[in-house]
Amino acid sequence: MPLTREEVEQVAMVARLELSEEEAENYTQELNSILQYVDKLHELDLKNVEPMVHVLTINNVFREDKVGEGLSRDAALDNAPRKEDGQFIVPKIV
Repeated sequence: MPLTREEVEQVAMVARLELSEEEAENYTQELNSILQYVDKLHELDLKNVEPMVHVLTINNVFREDKVGEGLSRDAALDNAPRKEDGQFIVPKIV
């Protein structure tokens, strides 16, 4: 079912878009051509096609979460440009 110009103008109003007469006409034609393409996709036989999230089979590779030795306070502060009393000194941001 094609969109009417009034429907396109109503969507533009809801989206708070100001459309000129020419833009409204252009968007009506463009949106209708997109909807025609989607209707063509409905003609395909997809009964034996499994739904998928991605076209490639992707497996996440996570490392095992192991507790390890962390940095000591002194090692963490070694490269700090400014430090005081075992803490990083950073600019105040308000």
